[in-house]
Amino acid sequence: MADRSNRLPQNAKGKWYVDASCIGCGLCSVTAPDIFTLGDDGQAYVTRQPQTKEENELAIEAMNDCSAQSIGDDGE
Repeated sequence: MADRSNRLPQNAKGKWYVDASCIGCGLCSVTAPDIFTLGDDGQAYVTRQPQTKEENELAIEAMNDCSAQSIGDDGE
């Protein structure tokens, strides 16, 4: 489960985030490319918070599929 206190600083402000346990597999950025980006440092982060129901569903799919459980949706 993602750790809000270990949230990466590159994340866009808001509810969704990626924490430092990210292994950089890139699955989230393939699943929801408008929401997640794989950075040059090898870790993913949220570039833009989901704006629509469809985007939120893609973010949920990415979170559920994340093998490192690095995606969270409880930040502010």
